[in-house]
Amino acid sequence: MIFENLPTTPTSEELLDKAFSRAARAGRAKQGVEAQESMLQTSSNILGDNLHNVVTAWPDFESVDPFYYELADAVLQREFDDNRGVDALRQHLSEISWASNKTHDLGREYIGKLPWGDADAARKIRKQGFARMGSVMDQIEEDLDAVGRARDALKGLPEIDPHDPTVVVAGYPNVGKSSFANAVSSAKIETAEYPFTTKGVQVGHFEADRVRWQIVDTPGLLDRPADERNGIEDQAVSALAHAADVILFFLDASGTCGYPLDSQRALRAEVADQFDDVPLVTVCNKADLSTGVEADCYMSVEDGEGVQETLDAAVEAVGYEPELPHEQ
Repeated sequence: MIFENLPTTPTSEELLDKAFSRAARAGRAKQGVEAQESMLQTSSNILGDNLHNVVTAWPDFESVDPFYYELADAVLQREFDDNRGVDALRQHLSEISWASNKTHDLGREYIGKLPWGDADAARKIRKQGFARMGSVMDQIEEDLDAVGRARDALKGLPEIDPHDPTVVVAGYPNVGKSSFANAVSSAKIETAEYPFTTKGVQVGHFEADRVRWQIVDTPGLLDRPADERNGIEDQAVSALAHAADVILFFLDASGTCGYPLDSQRALRAEVADQFDDVPLVTVCNKADLSTGVEADCYMSVEDGEGVQETLDAAVEAVGYEPELPHEQ
C-alpha cells in the first residue's frame, strides 16, 4: 500500500535540536572563523536536507491510483477539517519545500557574510544565521504537524489493491455478508479500520482460474442509505467505485436481519446508482428460510448451499482476463 512506508514526520523542535547539536560538534572540530562556517554549513544542510526528505517521501498524487486518491482525499478532509483534503496536504508540503530551500539559502548567505580574520564578529554572524533558520522553522511548525497527522491517518487505510480484480459486498447489516466473505476466502480474512468508521473493513482473498481476487466487506459504508452517510463517507464510497469490479448485493427475504425487504431493495437501487459502471449481482441469502425475492443467486451460507455458485456468478459477471506477458 502506497502510504504504509511513509516515515515519521519530525517536529520543528526536533529538527532544530538535531541541526544545532550537530553544528556544535562540527564547530568544536575547528577553530576561529572556520568553526563558525562549519556550524552554519552543517545546520543549513541538516535542516534543508531533512525537510526535503519529508516532502519527497510522499507520492506524486497526480500518479496515485484514483481509488487511493479519493480515499486519501476523504481521510484528509476529516483529519484537517478542511474540504480541500489532498490539496491542503499539498499546500503544507509546499511550505515545507520552501523552508528546505530557504534554510539552504540562509547557510550560503551567512557564510558569505563571515568576516575572515575576526572570530568574534564571525560568531555574531553565525548566531544571526541560526536565528533566521529558527524563524523559518517556526513558520512551518504547523505544516510539519499537519503532514505528520496526515501520515498517521493514511497509514491506517485498508490494504486494497486496486489492480487486483475485486468483489465488493453490500447490503444491510446481518444479511450474511461477513459470513460469506469468510466462507469463500482461502486465507484468514484481514480487518482494517477506515479512519471514518467504527467498524473494521474486511478484506479477504480467493483464487479463480489461477487469478488472485479480493473480496471486500465495508460495514459502515454500504450497509445503510446514502442520506445517513456524511459527505466524507460518500467520497469513500466513490473511491470504492474505482476499485470494485463487481458488487454482490445481499438481500434477506426472511426479514431476520431486522430490515424490511422494501428498505433493502431501496438500498440496492442506491448502490446500483452509485456504482453505475460496475456489474451488480443480487443475492438472496438465507434461502433456507425464504426465497421470496427476485435475485440472480439464491444461497444459504448457514447450510453452505449455493455459496460457490454465487462466487462463480460474481467472477463471471466481471469476465476478467489477466494480462499476459508480451510474446517475444
